[in-house]
Amino acid sequence: MIIKDSKYAVSAVKESQYPKDDLPEIALAGRSNVGKSSLINTLLKRKNLARTSSQPGKTQTLNFYLVNDSFYLVDVPGYGYAKVSRKQREAFGEMIQDYLETRANLQGLIILVDSRHEPTKDDIAMYEYAQYLNLPILVVCTKIDKIKKSQVNKVQANLAKTLDLSYDNVTVLTFSSVTKLHVKELGDWIEAHL
Repeated sequence: MIIKDSKYAVSAVKESQYPKDDLPEIALAGRSNVGKSSLINTLLKRKNLARTSSQPGKTQTLNFYLVNDSFYLVDVPGYGYAKVSRKQREAFGEMIQDYLETRANLQGLIILVDSRHEPTKDDIAMYEYAQYLNLPILVVCTKIDKIKKSQVNKVQANLAKTLDLSYDNVTVLTFSSVTKLHVKELGDWIEAHL
């Protein structure tokens, strides 16, 4: 996929605020601080389009990024962040659920997991939920540059222990926004699912 143009379009917390132009959408989900903003910036070749933060829990809305005037990348709030109140976490959960279950434009879901750790309970729940919704899924193991080369196979083995990767609609990629590992493959997966 060749990125010619990308821009922040809109933030939304409910359906009435979503874009109305019927373009296809690919959503990105993952726990707080997993590297969603870095992945978006790397893929779109922009430094600060999606704001990165050392503080987890910064994304509190569905953020729509228009790419090549032809589709949206949708950054959903990170899950599993303990410092957000329970009530706020429930509100995030409802917002994400409403979007994922009702958005006809949604063509696929990219689930980011931190390659330095085994998938969390929240990662597993999101993966199983995406299977329930029957969406094409790309599991991206982020921050792979922080893993010793000898441990990369172990990352994928750990992933396979906790997530059933045998489904036809699942693809797995390792990724680094630092070394740009598998940026092209990420773009190719998105393009194939639009």
